[in-house]
Amino acid sequence: MAKITFHGVGIKAIAACVPREIVYNRDLGYLIPEEEIEKTINNIGIVERRIADDGVTASDLCFKAAQQLMADNGIEPESIDVLLFMSQTGDYRIPATSCLLQHRLGLPRETMCFDISLGCSGYLFALSTAFAYASMEGVNRVLLLDGETFSKIVNRRDKVDWPLYGDAGTATLVEKGDYGESAFMLNTDGSGEDTLKIHAGMRNPVTADSCVEREREDGNIRTDLEVFMDGMDVFNFAISKVPKSIKQLLKDTDHTIEDVDFLVFHQANRFMMDFFVKKLKFYPERVPYSIHKYGNTSSASVPLTIASELSGRLDGEHTLVMSAFGAGLSWGSAIMRMRDCKVSPVIEY
Repeated sequence: MAKITFHGVGIKAIAACVPREIVYNRDLGYLIPEEEIEKTINNIGIVERRIADDGVTASDLCFKAAQQLMADNGIEPESIDVLLFMSQTGDYRIPATSCLLQHRLGLPRETMCFDISLGCSGYLFALSTAFAYASMEGVNRVLLLDGETFSKIVNRRDKVDWPLYGDAGTATLVEKGDYGESAFMLNTDGSGEDTLKIHAGMRNPVTADSCVEREREDGNIRTDLEVFMDGMDVFNFAISKVPKSIKQLLKDTDHTIEDVDFLVFHQANRFMMDFFVKKLKFYPERVPYSIHKYGNTSSASVPLTIASELSGRLDGEHTLVMSAFGAGLSWGSAIMRMRDCKVSPVIEY
């Protein structure tokens, strides 16, 4: 377990962008028996999702979110010292998508840029990286762009995954300031690599056969280039790790659950999040949910939920806990004091 503490850096602003197209889980009669659709929606908590057009990538959504953040906060491009792009659905294998975003956003050539790739826990790992750079001498502002278009790597005839995932892009501005202490606890268990995986890649080279749709477990259809998830393994992993991670974080930072103003989870499954809240004995009204209207947007779900549900509610000072988990297996939690964080309303593209 990596516990990392920061002083004098924090989140200045957050923005998010989602595709205009809405798909409704009640229309999944071709995939799920009609009599089970309502039960499925109630269990996972997802009524609708946003799906990117064929020509729209995660970087496009992040670009729009970044433009909105910079416009709303009067951020000049030349003031950005570091640009991080967190995604598993970048534009290309080579070059890094962060380099393309640096050019599109008109950031100076002196801006340091690189990509980070991790699963649904990725925002917290990337945010800790942004905090680390912002803590360094010579760096004042870090722009973290986190976006995913999982709709492009999930088969529409996969009844486990297709009802879950939506697309989104987010922007988070991290900078030096009077923010007090922040702490992250980040964890990894690579023995769970097969729990959530795309089979084809470098170890299993892509061939024509990789693109062939095949019937898999329980009648799911998928190619080797599309996501597989063992839902029960993910569920068991999450309920065993997430509450303990948050409790340990609070204990190690001399906080109690009463000190927390908002608790923001990765939006994986409504039943699961409700379980976390009960296990932690926390106030449900202080837990924002966006899963019903955006689905599981992978690593973008934490900042998207903040933009969707906490816009205008982070004026002044608030203690925020974030927690996420996903492929790797990896999971993490963070606690920080937010001070006048400017949260832009979610925009569409």
